[in-house]
Amino acid sequence: MSEEMEKSFESDEVLSDEVVNAENTESEVTADTQSTDTNENAHWYVVHTYSGYEKKVKDNLESAIINRHLEDQIFEVRIPLQDVVEVKNGVRKNVQRKMFPGYVLVNMDMNDETWYVVRNTRGVTGFVGPGSKPVPLTDAEIKPLGIKTDTVSVDFGVGDEIAVVAGVWKDTAGVVQRMDFGKQTATINVDLFGRETPVEISFAEVRKIDR
Repeated sequence: MSEEMEKSFESDEVLSDEVVNAENTESEVTADTQSTDTNENAHWYVVHTYSGYEKKVKDNLESAIINRHLEDQIFEVRIPLQDVVEVKNGVRKNVQRKMFPGYVLVNMDMNDETWYVVRNTRGVTGFVGPGSKPVPLTDAEIKPLGIKTDTVSVDFGVGDEIAVVAGVWKDTAGVVQRMDFGKQTATINVDLFGRETPVEISFAEVRKIDR
């Protein structure tokens, strides 16, 4: 992470003097530790947003990913949070704060299409990097955010037919509509009461159907 980027983070994450850590130690990162993708070209990037637009950017980008069928290229959008203790009028209260106000993290395969979709999401002002050129985070920079970089390898993708071999939907088959590498699930449509209904199935409970 560049010195300029670190200074930008530091200036944006200053909390009120009344916000203190519960034990005067580092605040705990509350984002779940997850395994993320998959694609050897996928990396985590930092995206700058308008102040207070982090949640809107996350929601807008996740909708764009689905609408443009980019689930196999943009894998996760995250707003890192931390637990802190806020003291007001002598009362201590546990609250969550954004670790980096004005920023979201995106795990993606960087190419012209994905760059365009992220950069043109409402509320986004650009990628963090020299001259706004996207620079992926290193493993050392990712680790404090509670993100594991272990590779999850599967032999199927969106559009492939899979069979459910365990769990509630065992003996069901369907075409993969969406994949979530953070949750390690695939979404297929199943016939429920005469209507096709999307359900999420764990990667561990399915296998690809070879034709």
